[in-house]
Amino acid sequence: MPKALWLLVLGMAINVTGSSFLWPLNTIYIHDILGKSLSVAGLVLMLNAGASVIGNLTGGYLFDKIGGYKSILLGIGITIVALIGMTFNHSWTYYIIFLTIIGFGSGIVFPSMYAMAGSVWKEGGRKPFNAMYVSQNVGVAIGAALGGLVANYRFDYIFLANTVTYVIFLAIAIWGYKGIVANPSKQTTLLNQTTKIKDYTKLYALLTVSVGYFLCWVGYVQWQTTISTHTQGLGISLKQYSLLWTINGALIVFAQPIISYIVNRFTKTLKMQINVGLIIFMVSFAVVGVAEQYMAFVAAMIILTIGEMFVWPAIPTVANELAPKGREGFYQGIVNSIATGGRMIGPLFGGLLVDFYGMNMLFMILIILMFIGIFTTTIYDRKIKQREQGTTKLTKSVS
Repeated sequence: MPKALWLLVLGMAINVTGSSFLWPLNTIYIHDILGKSLSVAGLVLMLNAGASVIGNLTGGYLFDKIGGYKSILLGIGITIVALIGMTFNHSWTYYIIFLTIIGFGSGIVFPSMYAMAGSVWKEGGRKPFNAMYVSQNVGVAIGAALGGLVANYRFDYIFLANTVTYVIFLAIAIWGYKGIVANPSKQTTLLNQTTKIKDYTKLYALLTVSVGYFLCWVGYVQWQTTISTHTQGLGISLKQYSLLWTINGALIVFAQPIISYIVNRFTKTLKMQINVGLIIFMVSFAVVGVAEQYMAFVAAMIILTIGEMFVWPAIPTVANELAPKGREGFYQGIVNSIATGGRMIGPLFGGLLVDFYGMNMLFMILIILMFIGIFTTTIYDRKIKQREQGTTKLTKSVS
């Protein structure tokens, strides 16, 4: 890998380590400590994710306009200001305000990081995005493990630990990313694109495949919200719950060679890779739906992790392949916004289902959503293939 990509990988790992101190415990903090219902907790997380959607789109736009370096610094700066505020005051009202600002600031960072990764190693195909995905999960493993330990000692220290980690990330970005030449291809404005490119087939294809991505995140986020409180009700400790995320991150890091071999050997296309992951997600939800003992949750988490190892790196790769030159940031902003949209809707969706119909209904609905995701993934590139076939026939007839 290029040196610039290693710096991005390191920064992403530290970034996610900081956020992982807090995000697995948000629902537990709102529900168990602040005494709010799951539906209310879902609504608060929806505000956070909604702000992150806006941040994702803003970050993608800024990457194409002012470059990744300035965009990333802006996102980190906004996040640190909110984290400092949360560290000193995390009562109910301020918690909502600061959590929303954190969503916007951190949302700016991610599309720029992914777009930079794709730009500095264009010939790498899916490899730079896979590297960024692995680094995220190193952060998840470290942050979730430390977060559980810190929360058991004193929950207030979670906010301080998150702030300190983001300051470290800021230092790496300032001294490490300034010299990175990201997206060296000629930039195009949205106005130029609309006048020169009349066919939006690839953009529609990205939006179609992103439907399945959105539904995956609606299901995945239940582990951080409804399932987390469900484990507490079954007598599983906060430390044990945090350990599930450590297993998640560690498995992604250490099982990467095995999954990479399977992907390269058996899933010849990105479409097949995504659909295999969706099927594995369904198995995971079926297992957790009947889980009552801790080891059953461990098994369900392992299965879920295998599924995400197929799906998560594939979607940014699809976006990078579909993006016109100079619009890489915009397309990465779209997929990050779709993922964040799933994280936005998921907590409220799951909270309402559980409050009114119970956990079993939730898992049944999630499995149905995965079926829908398989359908949209299967058809997403149909118009592109039809257009390519039409072009080929026209070329042959002319010749």
